Amino acid sequence: MTVIALSGGVGGAKLALGLSRILPPDELLVVCNTGDDFEHLGLSISPDIDTVAYTLAGVANPELGWGRGDETWSFMETLGTLGGETWFRLGDRDLAVHIERTRRLRAGETLSAVTAGVCKRLGVAPRVLPMSDDPVRTRVRTDEGWIDFQEYFVRRRCEPVVHELAFHGAATARMQPDFQAALADRQLKAVVICPSNPFISIEPILAVPGVREALAACPAPVVAVSPLIGGRAIKGPTAKMMAELGMKPSAGGVARRYGELIDAYVCDFADMDQVAGIDAKVTLGQTMMKTLADREALARTVLGAARVLRR
Repeated sequence: MTVIALSGGVGGAKLALGLSRILPPDELLVVCNTGDDFEHLGLSISPDIDTVAYTLAGVANPELGWGRGDETWSFMETLGTLGGETWFRLGDRDLAVHIERTRRLRAGETLSAVTAGVCKRLGVAPRVLPMSDDPVRTRVRTDEGWIDFQEYFVRRRCEPVVHELAFHGAATARMQPDFQAALADRQLKAVVICPSNPFISIEPILAVPGVREALAACPAPVVAVSPLIGGRAIKGPTAKMMAELGMKPSAGGVARRYGELIDAYVCDFADMDQVAGIDAKVTLGQTMMKTLADREALARTVLGAARVLRR
């Protein structure tokens, strides 16, 4: 692998797709956050892994960015008539993935092996890995106490005020071995932190023991992409969470959150005045990814920023 991308869901998947379009498949490794994973209706759900897999396979819902574009909803409709929980919507095709994942995990396979199998069947060429094969679960402290991440994110639609985040299981989780090996590879050319929410998509990855140290020691520059444009998130609660946690919602604020972890930072032209004084080398570009061409262009900008630092 020559490029490692750290990704959450929708925003990260878009850039991962752009990278996959300009890199040979065997040169890209996408490492996904699993802090969002949870059990629902007895099934093991991995939202960020599935969003990345569906996006790279070309079957993601183009309007939502998550789920499948060819989805049907007979299961949810029937579940609703039976009085079941319908707040987390599982489409019929999506449901098949969760059932197969659950079956294989209960048979003793690792999440890495299950993910590889799903991606192969979907025709995903780049390698996709979880950050760890051990469970890590994001929890959110609100005015009502601690709640599970999906309760906050989906059921409550990010409405509760966030006071603190915790990543249960992270302290004893083991870094995915191939992820660890890739970071130590002397052929590595770039580590890309995708434009995902730093708190709930990237920091769970960084909370796994050894990840921060491996990033600091890796031979390649670490390039982060801002998830904000003009102080607003393209999608999701990044700006809201920053304000609630006492930070200014800005591209510069995200860069300072990453601190010495990153060598370069890519943000939108609109945020040029927000990144003055940060330690990382700044590259300006168009970070809004509306089209496939936008995704490819941003991928080239990111890899260009890494290439400058390698010279």
